[in-house]
Amino acid sequence: MYKSIDKLQHSFLDFNQPMGLHMNPDNRWIKMADCIPWDKFEIKYAELFPSDIGNVAKPLRMALGALIIQTKFQYSDRELVEQLTENPYLQYFIGLPGYQEEAPFDASTLVLFRKRISAEMLMEANEYLLSHKDDDNNTPPSSWGSDDNGSSKEDINKGTLTLDATCAPANIRYPQDVSLLNEAREKLETIIYRFCKYYGLPLPRRYKRRARKDYLAFAKSKKHSAKKIRKALRKQLSYVARDIRYLDEFMSDGYAMTEKEIDLYLTIIMLYEQQKYMYDNKIHSVEHRIVSISQPWLRPIVRGKAKAPVEFGAKFDLSIDSEGYGRIEKISFEAYNESTCLIDAVERFKNRTGHYPKRVLADQIYRTRKNRNYCKDHGIRLSGPKLGRPCANAKIDKKQEYQDNTDRIEVERTFSLSKRCYGMGCITTKLKETQLTSVALSVFVTNLFKIQKRILCALLHLFRFWDRYKYWSLQMSY
Repeated sequence: MYKSIDKLQHSFLDFNQPMGLHMNPDNRWIKMADCIPWDKFEIKYAELFPSDIGNVAKPLRMALGALIIQTKFQYSDRELVEQLTENPYLQYFIGLPGYQEEAPFDASTLVLFRKRISAEMLMEANEYLLSHKDDDNNTPPSSWGSDDNGSSKEDINKGTLTLDATCAPANIRYPQDVSLLNEAREKLETIIYRFCKYYGLPLPRRYKRRARKDYLAFAKSKKHSAKKIRKALRKQLSYVARDIRYLDEFMSDGYAMTEKEIDLYLTIIMLYEQQKYMYDNKIHSVEHRIVSISQPWLRPIVRGKAKAPVEFGAKFDLSIDSEGYGRIEKISFEAYNESTCLIDAVERFKNRTGHYPKRVLADQIYRTRKNRNYCKDHGIRLSGPKLGRPCANAKIDKKQEYQDNTDRIEVERTFSLSKRCYGMGCITTKLKETQLTSVALSVFVTNLFKIQKRILCALLHLFRFWDRYKYWSLQMSY
């Protein structure tokens, strides 16, 4: 159940400060809280609670504000609750009516916050925030302008759209085939033991100690030749196949698994079939390959980077507008071809601004024939060298290509900032939906602090101009 608060957008004067506590109204968290349209976001959040039955849920400002703080400082759930209990500025940011010494919620409540605030909600909130960031300055969108003759500028291309893809790696160990099969064997042995203990069945022979000894002998060896790897795979496959056969016999006799065990068992069955297929055909790749038993939705994403050629996590396309703000165009755990996102990203740019971009900065994988023809038909210059022989203006084209590559680095800076400072470099959440939420939250918080930084810079320039104006007025008076 969710009850809307009459005034979710509290001001600094409404915050109840105890005797002896003096808070600075120019604090960054106070200014950021005043910049976020909490009341607008609450409308979407209230739709998640259609029923009036149950406990009253925490307000949106508390849920989203806590996740923003956690993304900024990379606190654990327990550490975040401790920081909120000790810091009055953070308490104001999450919407508490006044400073309190008690914790606003338990650490386990953050899991519910990440489940409720989905990636789609954060992407919509990010779009609303970017489209209304200039409302305080009364700056109309660029699509509202008109030329001197009174005709609309919707058909004139302007602006730059930068597009690139990356992976947000999950916090899992590097998936080796032998270690995955060994983990599957251990989990199957646990299910068999639970079956026999719960239903009073005799415990079958599982060769548990021998299987563990074989795995440790392989794991501790310094060099893994192809012959050793195939031998270890053959042994682990036989152990897993025996345990699967035991469970099939139990279930054929009428004994049932729990709901959690069913999902785990189906994942192990798929893992065994993939490993058996690769072993029999002497190959090392298969479609929809499972790299983690606890997170079977993760897929290997080949990025070709020197540090990590293959990453395991959510892959997404990020677009950067002319002002440097990012938007997620597509996100998926499957290794899709990012060139299919260019047309959709350009059309969304057109819907936001009312005109097509003047140029699109993207790397080579986006420069397919379909995308080139699309950009040519709409008067968009796609970065990169032209097809065919060099023309007479080859020197000018080389200079333009160099400038495009220089400007395209902005999206790499955004990736680096989000991964170093806002948690995108290692996603530690365990559920599928919460991992997508963590990625979207990282992009949202990156834009949020960029907006705050630009506002502070604008105020600083305004103060400097005012000081110069007073100095000039004083000199003119003399």
